[in-house]
Amino acid sequence: MGLFARWKSRLKPGAVGADCVLLWLLWLSVEQQAAKGSQINALFGVTYNSTVNAENETIYAFNHTVSRNQTDGVRVWVNLQSENPKSPVLVVVRQKQAVLSFQVPLILRGYQRKYQYTQVGRTLCQPPTHGMSENQLFYVDVSTLSIFGISYQLRVSHVESFTLLTNTKFSFTATPSQPQYFKYVFPDGVDTVIVKVNSQITFPCSVMSIQDIQCPVYDLDNNVAFIGMYQTMTTTAAITVQRKDFPSNSFYVIVVVKTEDEACGGPLKFYPLLPGYPEVYIFGMLFCFGIFLSFYVLTVTARSSECAGRSRQESLSSVEEDDYDTLADIDSDKNIVRTKKFLCVSDLARKDKRVLSKKYQIYFWNIATIAVFYALPVIQLVITYQTVVNVTGNQDICYYNFLCAHPLGPISSFNNILSNLGYILLGLLFLLIVLCREIIHKRALFRNDLAALECGIPKHFGLYYAMGTALMMEGILSACYHVCPNYTNFQFDTSFMYMIAGLCMLKLYQKRHPDINASAYTAYACLAGVIFFSVLGVVFGKGNTAFWIVFSVIHILATLLLSTQLYYMGRWRLDSGVLRRMVYIIYTDSIRQCSGPMYIDRMVLLVMGNIVNWSLAAYGLIERPNDFASYLLAIGICNLLLYFAFYIIMKLRSGERIKCFALVCILFTAVIWGFALFFFFQGLSTWQKTPAESREHNRECILLSFFDDHDIWHFLSSIAMFGSFLVLLTMDDDLDAVQRDKIYVF
Repeated sequence: MGLFARWKSRLKPGAVGADCVLLWLLWLSVEQQAAKGSQINALFGVTYNSTVNAENETIYAFNHTVSRNQTDGVRVWVNLQSENPKSPVLVVVRQKQAVLSFQVPLILRGYQRKYQYTQVGRTLCQPPTHGMSENQLFYVDVSTLSIFGISYQLRVSHVESFTLLTNTKFSFTATPSQPQYFKYVFPDGVDTVIVKVNSQITFPCSVMSIQDIQCPVYDLDNNVAFIGMYQTMTTTAAITVQRKDFPSNSFYVIVVVKTEDEACGGPLKFYPLLPGYPEVYIFGMLFCFGIFLSFYVLTVTARSSECAGRSRQESLSSVEEDDYDTLADIDSDKNIVRTKKFLCVSDLARKDKRVLSKKYQIYFWNIATIAVFYALPVIQLVITYQTVVNVTGNQDICYYNFLCAHPLGPISSFNNILSNLGYILLGLLFLLIVLCREIIHKRALFRNDLAALECGIPKHFGLYYAMGTALMMEGILSACYHVCPNYTNFQFDTSFMYMIAGLCMLKLYQKRHPDINASAYTAYACLAGVIFFSVLGVVFGKGNTAFWIVFSVIHILATLLLSTQLYYMGRWRLDSGVLRRMVYIIYTDSIRQCSGPMYIDRMVLLVMGNIVNWSLAAYGLIERPNDFASYLLAIGICNLLLYFAFYIIMKLRSGERIKCFALVCILFTAVIWGFALFFFFQGLSTWQKTPAESREHNRECILLSFFDDHDIWHFLSSIAMFGSFLVLLTMDDDLDAVQRDKIYVF
């Protein structure tokens, strides 16, 4: 009709004859169409056996009386008798104010397969009546595009007990392709009812739904959850319904049987991969395992001679946490020692090594406990997300790179999960390397080796174990995030990144400050505060000026407090007189005596750190970036890089050198980080925008037709983090033969 109007509006004067031609052609087409089909005045309760093909369709006309005071349900049942038809049979029910259509076989989607049903039964939605009673005519059209005849059975019947009665039970049968629904009208004086449905068998899984009286009625497994209230059920379901929620004082009760029982706790059938499954999956998995297992081969080759055996380890069972500061000589002179102008490692490595080993092992056990309690609910949540995506088919829930998303079973983007394997394998490899080093060190201590007892940076391995565990957990949680990447679970991908950045800074500080490094409880409490602010920023930080003001003030105050703590080596008090003492020191040292800071090196680092952090705080307050989690991570990384650069510079300035292996690791890691960041900033999707806008950033696979840019970021960043850990582990190996009273603290 619209096309005809537009065509007619372009006609020139004198072209009216074309209208007549078009009308005649349309009339001829209608007549020919009518000649192709046949109409039957059909009766209720009669089963019609017939055959339909592309050249002949059948129209069944039904007439029945509808009363305003009584609702009679009408049900259409179709059974396909031909086996494996090339084309489905289309059934269209045309009513006065509603249309219902379905195909036979009816195809319903499960998790890993589709189900076909050759018997379909549907209840018709009843249109309202204007008079006390009226005759209503409706038609059932049966057609197909198959050139071969398809045999079928059709029956239209009235539904017994279509209107439910209070406190009256009745039985019925339903299947996935033959759902049932009934009507309930609130009696006078009744405002609340409980609708109960019972099944004699636990499975199949079913759904009971309460919907308003309107057409269409959503009574299939793939749409029953669209409107109204619903519950899944095995043997029992009950929904409380109130009159005030339904203006018509009535509602439909729908019972739908699901195609699979997984939603009700039943087993999910597994269908193995087809024999011709794409080889790209196999190549992708072999590539991923091969590239990271090669690091194991290189490590075993390089260190096989160093870890030939394991020595008897010294027991720490008699050392308690309360023993940390029980040495009287340390209590008496630590103020003198820590305020010396030039400190050596021996000044800050005076505590019993057993006490410190016990203290730093707590880092590992705490992060292992945190990992378990954090990861388990995360895994449960993302599985729920993936299930919702599979059940509803809503592709806007998860922000994938849809141009390179390779599904595997119920997982929508397997390649983004597989590429996180490097974090896990390389984290485990780092733990094995640390274990090997610890074994060698304990063997030296057992032999009373003078170099192990009095030379080099004190060997404490607890933080290294915590770093390796954090790297493994980053891989697990990043994989969980990529099951369904979106706004609400982005913190899963960043939480252990904060942990890694914090642990690396603590390890750098611990190298030359073993006696005064933060305890595990304090460190993890601070990291928990960081994650807490990360969650607040993701939820409330977008465009919220008040939040950014509060966060910037806290950021600056924390920077000042930490700077003071580091500058005075913990020998200061935070009390009511702290401001008075600060003003006094500034006046006496800087104004009255014009003397510079006592600890020049520390002051340089802290001034640079304050400039960087104040700049980041100002940037956040002015720009208010939408991705607060990444902004917070950038703060941690900038401080880590600043401290690392300061450490390297001071190490070289103190006359120390960097061994060849550590230097190669530094250069190799820097190059890998550069390439990794290039792929990270490609931005293949972003949950900061709508799903439609995010898909504008999607790109094709670039590696093995299986991995995208973000997968390569996972590969390279896991290698870069592993390399960074090796740098921290080996950068002071040149000091293993140097007395600790000749190693400077900075």
